[in-house]
Order: sequence, then C-alpha cells, then structure tokens
Amino acid sequence: MPEVKEYAPGTPSWVDLGSPDLEASKRFYRALFGWNAETGDDPATGGYTVFTLRGKNAAGLAPLMAPGQPPAWTTYVSVDDADTAAKTALAAGGSVLAEPVDVLDIGRMAVFADPTGAVVSVWQPRAHIGADLANEPGTFCWNELATRDTEAAKPFYRAVFGWEGETNVDAGMAYTEWKLDGRSVAGMMDMGAQVPADVPPHWLVYFAVDDCDASVDTAQANGAGVFVPPSDVPPGRFSVLTDPHGAVFAVIRMTT
Repeated sequence: MPEVKEYAPGTPSWVDLGSPDLEASKRFYRALFGWNAETGDDPATGGYTVFTLRGKNAAGLAPLMAPGQPPAWTTYVSVDDADTAAKTALAAGGSVLAEPVDVLDIGRMAVFADPTGAVVSVWQPRAHIGADLANEPGTFCWNELATRDTEAAKPFYRAVFGWEGETNVDAGMAYTEWKLDGRSVAGMMDMGAQVPADVPPHWLVYFAVDDCDASVDTAQANGAGVFVPPSDVPPGRFSVLTDPHGAVFAVIRMTT
C-alpha cells in the first residue's frame, strides 16, 4: 500500500510498546512481523526505538518509565493541539497521566486515562506524522477499546475526539464502531464476564497479517501466549496474543 502522508485529527496514527527488555522485544517482533529496529542516539530520547518495515516507520518501542508499569501497547490519536485535548479529557471525566510535552522537534504528546480507566495517548504531529505504513501486513490496522462501561466511554470520546459511537448487535454480541465524520476509525467492546476481573480496561492494537494461524504459530514459537485462539469474525480471522513480557495485542487476516 502507498505510504501514509497524514492522519486527520481524531484518527489513530501511531502505536508503541513499553517493554522491560528492548533487545528481547526487538527479536520477538522481528520474527513475527519482519520489523527492523532503529534506536536513536540522542540521550534525550531515552533509548526510544522505531520499528521499521521496508525502511518506513511502523511502530515504536520504549523502556518502561515507572516502577510497576506493565508492558503494554499504547494507541496514539492524532490531534491538532495536545494541550487542548488534555484539558478536554480532564473536563470530560478523564485523568491526565502525562502532561503535554514536546518530543524533540517531531511532535507534542500527552497521556490520559478515560473515565473507565483505559489509557490512551494523543499526538500533535510536527516532523513525525505517525506511522508511515498502516493497514497492510506487518502494520497496525485497527484499534479497539475494551472496557466494562461502554456507555460511560461514549460521551468522553465524543468530547475529546469528536467520535460518535455506533453500536450494533450481532449474534447477541454488541460491538461499537467509533465514527469520525461518518468514517469508522476505531472500535469498542464490553469486556464482559469472560475477561478476568484483574484485567484492566485497555486499548487493544490489531496488526494485519497474511495468515493468522501461521502468525500465531510463529508468535508461540518465539515465546508468546494465546489469549484468544484464531477465530473467524466478519472482518477476517483474528487472534489475541500476549508477547513474552505480557503485552497484549491482536493479529488479523482481513477479508477485504
């Protein structure tokens, strides 16, 4: 697919992984997605690494920044103004976990939790727009909120990003598509009783693959766990995995 040139405000634009062992994570995701890893030499970046595919930015990798921080993938949503987004998030019932800050000269970011406890970041682009590649094998293709209170989430994301939550029920299961100007940009599911109570609300990152089952086999051979085995859903065949350090993510072979 062609390189992405820009992301409209309100669109997920970047994902990165917080890991306790950068070298181990580099090996795992290289085996799974064919990513190379480029670590900046500026001490100010703290070892931040960019995963690349065909020489283009695909995702990020960073060391854990605080004691007790769990390994996790983070979704970033593009915004015009990170400061305004953080203020709006606070006014809408969220909590700001990291105040807006400049990242060198490439952008400005903030991190907050929604009223249900799920953590999401915002990215105000400058030199770095987000991922150069998306929606193709080896890149992120969907971002989905898993929460225990979908109705509380709807007004929050409407206020912060202008999203409208359109919920449909299929085979007894409700699924919400977040829409921006009528275009689907992300999803939301109720975590339900089947998810252990100690699993917090979170944003789940989906990566496109050519073959879901083969990708799961590769992930397991390299130390991953399987949270949801390969399953067929209307958009394709997917599986939810945990990497060797416990970070949760999904892979999907899209039908279209």
